[in-house]
Amino acid sequence: MQDDPTPRELIGAAADFLRNDIMPQISGHSAFKLRVTINALDLVTRQLTLEPASDDGERARLAELLGRDASLADLNRALAEGIATGALDLETAGLRDHLWQTTLDKLAIDQPNYGSYKREVERSRR
Repeated sequence: MQDDPTPRELIGAAADFLRNDIMPQISGHSAFKLRVTINALDLVTRQLTLEPASDDGERARLAELLGRDASLADLNRALAEGIATGALDLETAGLRDHLWQTTLDKLAIDQPNYGSYKREVERSRR
């Protein structure tokens, strides 16, 4: 086990420094490139935070759906093959829910401010 700070904390501190201390001092194309960099750091922070549980959930859903245990990559290959051959479709019990949850998990990491994603998350909380 590594000592603190964690990679997530280090990346967050770097992004906060750039956002709060450097961003107010620059403009133009440099400011645009800095925003892109900050967004990339924020995305990596979300990946470090959310991806392990997301991957675990996806693997568990796929194992149940496909009736076998394997790595996430192998299960996703089997899912794609099953869809391609017609062995699996949206009428397959659990497939639609799996695809929807996987999409929401990916959006939580990649585009958490996407309007439709935010509305769906809010709707599911009710």
